[in-house]
Amino acid sequence: MPAKGKHRRPKQNPITRKLALAGTGGAALTLPLISATTAGAVGTSAPAAAVTTVTAATAVNVAAAPPTTYSVIVGDTLSEIAADHSVSGGWKQLYEANRAVVGDNPSVIRPGIKLTLGAQAKAATAAKSAAKTAAKPASSYSNNLDGWIRESLDVMAKHGIPGSYNGIHRNVMRESSGNPKAINLWDINARNGIPSKGLLQVIDPTFKAYHVPGTSLDSYDPVANITAACNYAAARYGSIDNVNGAY
Repeated sequence: MPAKGKHRRPKQNPITRKLALAGTGGAALTLPLISATTAGAVGTSAPAAAVTTVTAATAVNVAAAPPTTYSVIVGDTLSEIAADHSVSGGWKQLYEANRAVVGDNPSVIRPGIKLTLGAQAKAATAAKSAAKTAAKPASSYSNNLDGWIRESLDVMAKHGIPGSYNGIHRNVMRESSGNPKAINLWDINARNGIPSKGLLQVIDPTFKAYHVPGTSLDSYDPVANITAACNYAAARYGSIDNVNGAY
């Protein structure tokens, strides 16, 4: 028994004292340890799960993304489009992927048709396409004789080449009946190895000499054929309107 009037300081059990510390200042040490364990579990598994989730989402987005497309404008060629948009396989692959809309002749592509470039086309193609569209006017010419003549007239106007719709149409119907793939294999030019081709039956030397920039280099291309023929007719006869027979 303690002496009367004196109070003995209760002696704490070591285990009790440690628990008391844990409940006060010791919490700053104890809780982080518990938290670190929890965080360790998260740190080991959560980041991996997050990466997997992002990767899966990315894969889904890529799979769901539609192939890149391009709307043809005046002066385009398959080789130029394939190069500008980094199409894998070049113009041949581009043609194979779009044969249904281009047709049998890969050298003839009409303004307004939409080509599938494929998902492999680079993102930079959007900027290139925008720049190219700004440099060349958008068009809505129909893919027939009427559209070809109207497009050619617009090109002719930019280059100061005279000619009228009726003058072109009259000569086209006489020369090829409106068939852009027409070829003469029996006249003197054919015997000389340079047959007349296309809507206005132009031989290759004449086509090359009077080719108008901005049109296809293929003499069978309707717009290029009409425009080169009208350029030649303007130089020789003053205008396609003055041509009423073979030229």
